[in-house]
Amino acid sequence: MKSRNTLLSHVVFLAVLLTACGGAATPDAVMEKSEDAMMEEKPEETMVEPTHDTMMDDAMSTPEAMMEDKGEGEMMDVPAWFATALTDARTGQIFNINDFKGKVVLVETMAIWCSNCLRQQGQVKALHEQLGARDDFVSIGLDIDPNENTDVLKSYVESKGFDWLYAVPSVDVSREIASLYGDQFLNPPSTPIVVIDRHGDAHPLPFGIKSADDLMKAIQPFLDESM
Repeated sequence: MKSRNTLLSHVVFLAVLLTACGGAATPDAVMEKSEDAMMEEKPEETMVEPTHDTMMDDAMSTPEAMMEDKGEGEMMDVPAWFATALTDARTGQIFNINDFKGKVVLVETMAIWCSNCLRQQGQVKALHEQLGARDDFVSIGLDIDPNENTDVLKSYVESKGFDWLYAVPSVDVSREIASLYGDQFLNPPSTPIVVIDRHGDAHPLPFGIKSADDLMKAIQPFLDESM
């Protein structure tokens, strides 16, 4: 009987012990709980939709877009004075350098009082006689002396028989020409001349009086060039 009671006591003790430990987690349960906790703690990843601005930024980084952008930059490199309105002293006609795109343009900075300029213009006149009548070549004389005006220039060119374009540019135009091609372009006795080719590129010629033959040699390659 005593043994039976002892056995019963052991059974009751084991039952109580098992009840107390009933909430203990098994190894598998611990792993499942850890994974669940990690999933709860991990922040949700937010998908960001590409905006129009970000797509444009990506597009501009492509080689094709970079080349196009470079082309626009080159277009902006056209000198401002090319678009500046000038008045022909003889006729009152308004013109600018851009009007002659596709042609070869010879531009000489000069002054009425300059004897070297007069000699150089005599060679430009001889050049025109050698070339004959052609509509793809233009000569322009720019009187850069701020003390001279259109009326005085008109009397000068008519008395000398120079029948190409002449104008008195603004001070800003004269300064830009000097900035682009050299300060000597504001020194008439050095007989500065710049040739603008069919593509709008400027080619300053050597200073000093240039003969008609020298001028012909300088402009012939540009006359032979196609657009």
